Amino acid sequence: MSTVALAITDGMLHFETAMAYEIFGSAPAGVTVSWYELLVCGAGPVQVGRFLLEPDRGLDRLLHADTVLVPALADVDEDPPAALVEAVRAAHEAGARVVSLCTGAFVLAAAGLLDGRRATTHWAHTEAMATRYPRVEVDPGVLYVDEGDVLTSAGKAAAMDLCLYLVRTDHGSLVANTVARRLVVAPHRDGGQAQFVMAPVPSEGIVGPLDALLPWMLERLDLPLGMAELARRANMSERHLGRLFRATTGTTPSRWLSTQRIRRAQELLEGTDMSVEGIAAAVGMGTAATLRRHFHRSVGVSPNAYRRTFRAG
Repeated sequence: MSTVALAITDGMLHFETAMAYEIFGSAPAGVTVSWYELLVCGAGPVQVGRFLLEPDRGLDRLLHADTVLVPALADVDEDPPAALVEAVRAAHEAGARVVSLCTGAFVLAAAGLLDGRRATTHWAHTEAMATRYPRVEVDPGVLYVDEGDVLTSAGKAAAMDLCLYLVRTDHGSLVANTVARRLVVAPHRDGGQAQFVMAPVPSEGIVGPLDALLPWMLERLDLPLGMAELARRANMSERHLGRLFRATTGTTPSRWLSTQRIRRAQELLEGTDMSVEGIAAAVGMGTAATLRRHFHRSVGVSPNAYRRTFRAG
């Protein structure tokens, strides 16, 4: 029987903690393989959201676990507890497979387990992780990353994706599919967390030469807007516009336009019955093939797959 240790501390989030307990705590009906022994390990009673958890064992028990799961932290601006970081590091050195769920990746990063490795976390915190831990190769566009003995997941529901992946790795697809059916979720999701990221839009209150140009561009996403036309509209040289645009938005006019076109396509896929061809024309992508190519590159899934996931009603 494989031992899974759920490493908990004050300030963790209850969704990821409870979800991991649900998946690894007991085998679903009909599954006959030897299931996991799940232990909740902590230094003492732990406040998780509004719930008080009593650990089964202390953090020293992580040393003897086959898999250590670290749920999400609510506050990633604070350094994770030193005792938890040291216990996770020691468990990894002892041979445990160490897995973080959502912002639990900050614990693994603090322990040095992600140095020189590819990793992910909730998309809202990937930039903070990359800044604080520059030796980590942070990938903001995936649902989870498997580095063998260290695995990390993106935010919230992506933690479930990773846990199901662990079950599939340990016991095969048939067992993982049975667990997914019990949870009433897909056993595997296409794409990455890029499809859930809020696309950047112009900041309200931009003051300066671009305060009129950006809204003008947004109103004309269906038209070909070249650099020469944008420079004429802004009454400045193309070179000066390029420098100013990057200083204001952090990117080039063409890339900014591409992002806004994809964002508009997402809105139309979610809220209308327009065909992919019609949406391509409406956002200035020309053809459905062009939209599909750019959409998949940016969001990680096809327009139709995105619509199936996010369509309202």
